[in-house]
Amino acid sequence: MRQGASPLDLGLRNNLGQFLLLLLVNAFVGAMVGQERSILPLLAETDFHVLGRVALLSFIAVFGITKALTNYFAGRLSDRFGRKHVLVAGWLVAAPVPFLLIWAPTWNWILAANIFLGVSQGLTWSTTVIMKIDLVGPARRGLAMGLNEFSGYFAVAGSALATGWIAAHYGLRPQPFYLGIGYVAFGLLLSLLAVRETRHHVAHEIRVHHESTSSSTLTQGEIFRKTSLSDPNLSSVSQVGLVNNLNDGMAWGLFPLLFAAKGMSLTQIGLLTAAYPAVWGISQIFTGAASDRIGRKGLIVGGMWLQAAGIGVTALAGSFPAFLGGALLLGLGTAMVYPTLLAAIGDVAHPSWRASAVGVYRLWRDLGYAVGALLAGFTADRFGPTAALWAVAALTFMSGLLAAFRMAETKRQPLS
Repeated sequence: MRQGASPLDLGLRNNLGQFLLLLLVNAFVGAMVGQERSILPLLAETDFHVLGRVALLSFIAVFGITKALTNYFAGRLSDRFGRKHVLVAGWLVAAPVPFLLIWAPTWNWILAANIFLGVSQGLTWSTTVIMKIDLVGPARRGLAMGLNEFSGYFAVAGSALATGWIAAHYGLRPQPFYLGIGYVAFGLLLSLLAVRETRHHVAHEIRVHHESTSSSTLTQGEIFRKTSLSDPNLSSVSQVGLVNNLNDGMAWGLFPLLFAAKGMSLTQIGLLTAAYPAVWGISQIFTGAASDRIGRKGLIVGGMWLQAAGIGVTALAGSFPAFLGGALLLGLGTAMVYPTLLAAIGDVAHPSWRASAVGVYRLWRDLGYAVGALLAGFTADRFGPTAALWAVAALTFMSGLLAAFRMAETKRQPLS
């Protein structure tokens, strides 16, 4: 690194202040999702008397579809209008969510809250990912994504644990959702007053690290096709991301009900639903950095297979320690995959269309929430929750197998 680094210089150290600020903002983004994880499946049965697993898991499907579609447009909007504007807009959309959850007289209000939450998450989380990639440049991309996903999913775990504890002591509503009001207030103020725009870092990276090539002038249709189907690395990343969130959607909706059916208390359910994202969050610090050293592919394939094992353990479990063991395996496997997929996109995509490629990937990835919720709901209604877990475990294993055959190592190939 040259002497007298300017604000335009790339790298984690050169942009540490803004990077840490974005980690804090992303923690509030993750906490918004965490406030629902311990509570909504139980709330559906006790307060709204929702019958059938498909109907009960509809809030996850609504969340996943709206977040997925918003992810796609978030990348394009951030290129067109700037990252900060999209981030602030995401927090404004989040403002009604805790109030809808507190005051909801019918289940449809909960679905409306999750539409707002999905749009907000698509705008805010996508933008913080893009901004961090902008800041750090190519050298430490895996570490940056590991830290980003750590901040978000450790906050998911902390919020799930906190709302579970509050629910156990004060009831399922309204007290647990008061936290969401604070998350929105702090996230919006930080984004509005302290976060700086990062688009100029992209121009600097192109100027310093890339030659001008035809790959930098792709249309949106070409980017969508490359990321979804035609490029074996980018499309492998997209399918793994979809299946990864498919099993997360299943875990979000079915795990609290499964734990309750096996006699776990509200406090134990809160601990178990927090353990999986906590391990996922913390471990990403190390797995993201490891992908910079040992490459992306092995972590992606191995992580999917470890997730399948964790789901299988949960399907067989009947006690708190066994459920905890399954959650730990699932969390570690997800940590191996999540930041590595984002880093792989950064390896392959040209900076000029990288934000759009991230948006396409996150479109497919978060559609996994809807697919997972619907698949788990239909299978659980017809064959029981255990059969749903085994079906998702099999899909997760097959996703890793497909990536093993189709994907190349992206860390060692030249950027294009």
